Amino acid sequence: MKKLWLFVAAALLVCSSAFAAEPVLQPGERLEKLQFPAATMQLKGWTKLGNSAVYTLAVKAGQHVKISFESRSKFAFLAIFDVNNNEDEAIFGTDEDGPSYATTIKQDTTLLLRPYYSKASPRRGLGAPYTIQIEPLATAPPPPAEPAQGKPSLFGP
Repeated sequence: MKKLWLFVAAALLVCSSAFAAEPVLQPGERLEKLQFPAATMQLKGWTKLGNSAVYTLAVKAGQHVKISFESRSKFAFLAIFDVNNNEDEAIFGTDEDGPSYATTIKQDTTLLLRPYYSKASPRRGLGAPYTIQIEPLATAPPPPAEPAQGKPSLFGP
């Protein structure tokens, strides 16, 4: 009997880790699975009240990627989630972090790209067109610029 419980516990653990990689979709969303591109990939779509495409992008450790988002509407945004991370918080959002996200992947994972139309903002219309650009980078993104040596800084050394 004890062996049976151990087997069931192990099976549940394996199943739960397999299901953890599947994103939870909102009503009306459609999932599109993407492969890591060899060259720049451009996705065009329309987001309206949750009825839009949601994309998963499988990435491997060591890959460098830049993901950019553009829309004519100031109420359309992109949120990027790590599907393998159990937290509900986005790792990047264009509403707070700017229009593009460049990173080097530390471990194999799947990124969820979720374009959305903000419901909290006053607006006209039901949605907005968007463009997502996925760019594989040959090298790691450059680190943030530091002040040049020898030049005085307003904020001290």
